[in-house]
Amino acid sequence: MIYIGCAGWSIPWQQAAAFPGEGTHLQRYARTLPAVEINTSFYRFHKPATYARWADSTPDYFRFAVKAHRSITHYKRLCQPQLLDDFLAGVTQLGEKLGVLLLQLPPSLTFDPAVAGPFFEYLRGQFTGPVTCEPRNASWFTPEADALMQRYRVARAAVDPAPVESGAAPGGWPGLCYVRLHGSPEIYRSAYSPAFLEELAENLLHWSQQAVTWCIFNNTASGAAITNALTLQEMLRAAGDKSSTK
Repeated sequence: MIYIGCAGWSIPWQQAAAFPGEGTHLQRYARTLPAVEINTSFYRFHKPATYARWADSTPDYFRFAVKAHRSITHYKRLCQPQLLDDFLAGVTQLGEKLGVLLLQLPPSLTFDPAVAGPFFEYLRGQFTGPVTCEPRNASWFTPEADALMQRYRVARAAVDPAPVESGAAPGGWPGLCYVRLHGSPEIYRSAYSPAFLEELAENLLHWSQQAVTWCIFNNTASGAAITNALTLQEMLRAAGDKSSTK
């Protein structure tokens, strides 16, 4: 299974025909794409009942990735891991549909094992599910940082645009591959070309042989994310069909 989705489930009117049927945007979205990334959780703590309602309104196969609140990653900069308690009390109401916890770090946050180590240790004491980290400072792209993330089973997301060259490929714990695409050259707006998506599909198929694999499009500002996600999904289906007929 390769989980393809977008950052948010809003359906632009231009793509409404691809999400037919009755129901909320989330219900319609979840009948077409298998995963979504919740970004609003970065800005506010949703009520546990809200997460439970989202889980109840989606199919059994559907999965959510949830971005950690900015108080954890940006304001306190991993120095107060106890802030995870209230956050996790909400997101765990997704139950089995909680696919990944995402830690997006600010560009100014340098890698410090004296901070990152205790944070990851506390996190793992509270949550055993898949975790991915999207660092934006070059100091995180080192063998030392990779080794620490592997120790605590934290994957390093593969992103575009990447803060350093090696950031375009997954790192950290190899049991999870999480790809996060923000749009390039204009971040959050630019659509990805068919050639880019074809190469991406090949990489995802390769990575999925070794790890649970996700690909989230965050180029949502212009509506490109939905189109790119649907195109990539069709490419992967076509590749699967070809493989099954060999």
